[in-house]
Amino acid sequence: MEKSGRPEKKRLFGLSLLLSILVLLLEATVALVVSVVYDITQESPNAGGGGSAMFILLLPVLAVFATAIAGTLSVGLVFPTAWLSGVLGRRFGGREVWWWVPVVAGAVSLVIVAAVVALAGGAGAGAVALGWFLTTAALTVPALLWRSRRERVFGPVTLWGVAAIVLTAVLGGVGLATGVLKEYRPPAFTSADLVGRWSDGHGGTLTLTADGRVTADAIDDDLGGWGHGDGEDDGDVCTGQGTWTYEPGGGTWSQEVDITVDSCTYGTWNVGGTESRPTLYQYIGDPDSWDLYELRRTDGGP
Repeated sequence: MEKSGRPEKKRLFGLSLLLSILVLLLEATVALVVSVVYDITQESPNAGGGGSAMFILLLPVLAVFATAIAGTLSVGLVFPTAWLSGVLGRRFGGREVWWWVPVVAGAVSLVIVAAVVALAGGAGAGAVALGWFLTTAALTVPALLWRSRRERVFGPVTLWGVAAIVLTAVLGGVGLATGVLKEYRPPAFTSADLVGRWSDGHGGTLTLTADGRVTADAIDDDLGGWGHGDGEDDGDVCTGQGTWTYEPGGGTWSQEVDITVDSCTYGTWNVGGTESRPTLYQYIGDPDSWDLYELRRTDGGP
C-alpha cells in the first residue's frame, strides 16, 4: 500500500505535556540515583537509617510535588524550547529540523545557569560548564519528544527511562563494591590522635591533653535549635576544665569522645572527618538534618 504523503498528525498539547512530565520525572530519578551514590563517597555524619525511613514515608507527597514541578517546567521551559526551535527552523531553513532543539536548549540553559550562579554568589568555571551541559541535556530530551509526531511513544520512553535508572544504579553499586568509587568512612583514630586543640572557628575551643584532661573555652552548649555556629554569644556556653576519654565503639562510625566538664550539659562528641582533617561534632537539633556543630583541630595534632 502506498503512503498518502500527508504530514503526520500533530500530537495533542495535553499528551505532549504528559510525555514531557514523564521524561522530566525519569531524568530526576536518574539524577537522584547519581546524587545518592555521590553522597556515599563524600564526608558526612553517621545519620543512621532515620533519613531513609523518613524518605520512604514521604515518598507519595514527594511524588506529587515532583509531578507538579515537572508540569511547571514543561509549560515554562520545555514547550517554549520546542516551539522556538520550530520557529527558527522554518525561518532560517524553510522547515523544522531537530538540531535547532539543542541550540535553543543551550541558550535557555545558559540563562538559567547564569541566574543560579548569580543567586549563589558565584561558582567555578568547571561547575558552571558542567551545570550548563547537564541542564541543556535535561531540557533537550523532553523538547525533542515534544516535537515528535510518533504515536505510541509513551511505552518506549518509559522502558528506556527505567532501563537508564536501573543501569545507573547498577553502575554505581558496582563502582562502590569494586572500590572504583570510594565509599566514605571515618578513619580509625586512637586517643593519641585526638590530643590537641580543637576550635569551632568562632572563638570556642576544646584542648585535650595526653593525660586525659580537657579545657573548654566558650564552647556552644545549647544545640537544640537554630542560630548556632554564628559566633554570637547567647550565654549558653561551656567554659571550664574536666576529663576526657576516647571510646572506639564497634567501628569507625561509632567512635566517640566522652568529655566531662561541670559547666557543660552534654559530654559525648562524635568523631569524623579525615585522617588529615579530623573533626569532633554534635548534631544541632534533629540528627536527620545533618546540621552540625563542628570542632576542627587547629594545632596539627600531637
